[in-house]
Amino acid sequence: MTSTLDTPDLRPSQLFDLTGKVALITGGATGIGRMAAEGLVAAGARVMIASRKGDACVAVASELNAMGLPGHAEGFAGDVGTKDGAEALAAEVARRTPALHILMNNAGRTWGAPLGEHPYEAWEKLLALNVTGMFHLTQCLLPLLEQAATDDDPSRIVNVGSVMGDIPKGTATYSYAVSKGAVHHMTRVLANDLAARRITVNAIAPGPFVSKMTAFALGTPEGQAESAAGVPLGRVGRPEDIAGALQFLCGRGGAYVSGAILPLSGGMQSHAPGQLFNKDL
Repeated sequence: MTSTLDTPDLRPSQLFDLTGKVALITGGATGIGRMAAEGLVAAGARVMIASRKGDACVAVASELNAMGLPGHAEGFAGDVGTKDGAEALAAEVARRTPALHILMNNAGRTWGAPLGEHPYEAWEKLLALNVTGMFHLTQCLLPLLEQAATDDDPSRIVNVGSVMGDIPKGTATYSYAVSKGAVHHMTRVLANDLAARRITVNAIAPGPFVSKMTAFALGTPEGQAESAAGVPLGRVGRPEDIAGALQFLCGRGGAYVSGAILPLSGGMQSHAPGQLFNKDL
């Protein structure tokens, strides 16, 4: 007979509870980062929000703290786009906490230009933030992540990729799509290397979500409807889609998941329109 001590507590309140956890979200003042921040605060975490615009991070933290959620947010400036910036951000995090349970690498930028006109400088600038900065910040924060990690409850790294890192879709966003493909493979490589340190590494691969970055296409109801027409589930992403994914990956329910690229794209990552055979079925 299984003893009471051996019986797992499968209540959602336990599987997704983040009370006592400390998290950092880069680029957390807007878009997907903002959605994730609210989701983690709602689950009880202490969430540090950092981006180049420190004032915006402070404002978002104040908004979250006024919502009556069980967790707490704090905002400050942090730039992951340079070596010095990433190291300064890691030092600021270390000043605020001796251990970091959750790192969400969300800061990123995009660029669009027709093939043949995509600037050389755009690749350099974009990959410096989306790939190099993400990797370097992760390296700098490893001591804090290791400090929080245990066998039963690993520390968590969640990288933000994109459905465009898996499938060749986009609006001439060549450097962005390639950078997100690199993020996905970086996630798998780090998951392999950090498992022994009791740190899980996963990525989310969002499809269309309304944000500042996608305002050029999704800033109107008409734009959202047009984009939704290309999504198998027929809608754009919602804040709860991001919040739920982060609560799962960072809670006890996700403690055995590492090296995964979680698609949050309404089925876009596996959509293959048309039929090769039996077109009438």
